[in-house]
Amino acid sequence: MLAETVHSLADSCNQVLLLVGRRRASRAQTQEHPFGFGQERYFYAFVVAVMLFTVGGLFSVYQGVDKIIHPEQIRSPLIDFVVLAIGLCLESFSLRTAVTSSNRVRGRHGWPAFIRRAKAPELPVVLLEDTAAIAGLAFALIGVTLAVVTGNGAWDGAGSLAIGVLLGCVAVILAIEMKSLLIGESANAETVRAIVAALENGPDVECVIHLRTVHLGPESLLVAAKIAVQHDETAAKVAAGIDAAERRVREAVPMAEVIYLEPDLYRSSLADATDPAIRAVRRTHEQS
Repeated sequence: MLAETVHSLADSCNQVLLLVGRRRASRAQTQEHPFGFGQERYFYAFVVAVMLFTVGGLFSVYQGVDKIIHPEQIRSPLIDFVVLAIGLCLESFSLRTAVTSSNRVRGRHGWPAFIRRAKAPELPVVLLEDTAAIAGLAFALIGVTLAVVTGNGAWDGAGSLAIGVLLGCVAVILAIEMKSLLIGESANAETVRAIVAALENGPDVECVIHLRTVHLGPESLLVAAKIAVQHDETAAKVAAGIDAAERRVREAVPMAEVIYLEPDLYRSSLADATDPAIRAVRRTHEQS
């Protein structure tokens, strides 16, 4: 029960941290931070993972080991059962809300793929936390029940230990995902294809030579591309073509807020052979 109490307290603090991160990420860009503060949402989500591991996981493991070594008789099991049952109902409602919200944006991806690919950290964090909370309450209920039935308080400690291990695993998963977002993740394959198609959907761009994208935040994307233009175009036409290409990209991918396009002449040695979307364009161009 104490382990679940600390876990619930850590969860409540974590939700506050996510709200703080979302609020701070909405600040306007400054001279020192010209791309804005969108990645603060990833930082605060990483802090959530650290808190879940330390405050929730390590404390629960310590509590569980201590109770196994020094077992105590449960004095008021009815109160424990009532509190755990109420907790299961409330956490189930919270998880249902998170699942409903996630279903609106996850598309055809399964849950593991959605957690791995999601660029907004809040939904994966809440999903994993609520899932862990329900599993933790189930572990606590099983531990209390076995302790009451057998009269051995070590089962209560085993429940706390299971909760700690569970929270540690969830925290590690969250930390890995948030670290990947913090150091910079590219747009997904569908978005990259949409950007390439938008760039090439005009007479001003022959093809995309290479393309790089990185998320500046969940709803903000930086696009940098080298594009092939006609070798006899004037500078004015090239500039106008770049402006038109940027407009097409922003229409196709609204989150592409920062776009840098570098005009060049097509040479096979410059084409990106590692990107499947660009590789297909390269083959088509060379065949023509």
